[in-house]
Amino acid sequence: MAEQAIGVIGAGTMGSGIAQLAAQNGYDVIIRDIEQDLVDEGLNRIREDLAEAEDRDIIDDAEATFAHVSGTTDIETVTDEPTFVIEAVPEKADLKKSVFEELDEHAGPDTVLGSNTSSLPVTEIASATESPERVIGTHFFNPPVKMELLELITGHHTDDETVARAEELAEGLGRTSILVDDFPGFATSRLGVILGMEAARMVEQGVASAEDIDTGMKLGYNFPMGPLELGDYNGWDVRMEIGEALADELGRDAFKPPTIVRQMVRAGDLGVKTGQGFYNWEDDE
Repeated sequence: MAEQAIGVIGAGTMGSGIAQLAAQNGYDVIIRDIEQDLVDEGLNRIREDLAEAEDRDIIDDAEATFAHVSGTTDIETVTDEPTFVIEAVPEKADLKKSVFEELDEHAGPDTVLGSNTSSLPVTEIASATESPERVIGTHFFNPPVKMELLELITGHHTDDETVARAEELAEGLGRTSILVDDFPGFATSRLGVILGMEAARMVEQGVASAEDIDTGMKLGYNFPMGPLELGDYNGWDVRMEIGEALADELGRDAFKPPTIVRQMVRAGDLGVKTGQGFYNWEDDE
């Protein structure tokens, strides 16, 4: 059972999921957001998901697990005890850099600062701090409590001690980690986004239905989830932003979102979180 405390910045879907994962593995977790209503929403989401996990015999005691979690709007509280703080705010470079500037000011010198970015340059995020050697990308996958991978991304100044502590955290959370250099799209987003965009383009061109494309990849290539279903889980607004950024960074049109994705995003059909994407998720609520 882990002994250290973890801080999580951002009480949204990913932040609360990371906090829940940590609590289920015995860590004390402090989750912070800018408004108390957002903190409360995140805590309620964790409590409900833990209750469901208990009903499914995944954990023994939801209330005892939830007792490991607390929430705050105070940056000093979330940086006081934790020795590892993970940022999980929206995928916007300026926002993430402002968070890291704040963390660098308040966190102790031995605190590792992780970013849950799925595509933004870790080196750029770390440049907002005076101690970039302790900054590392900690890319969890959605939902964090179910997905076994933790992609660790080293920035230009990330030191060996930071990497070792991030790998230790991954082990403590029961996750398998891979180590990736700070290159556009890292390893997973670069491959996952291009596959998702091509699958969406195939639907647009009438090659096959979303269901048949996903079934083909699951049964023909042993994928646990098809690329369009996965895109629905990740959110097509997020996928579109990453695809556009990778197209600019790498100069390859294959990453560009096809018209069908742009239309879905404009319509608010983002996937699971809105109830409609390439699939209808309303019945799963």
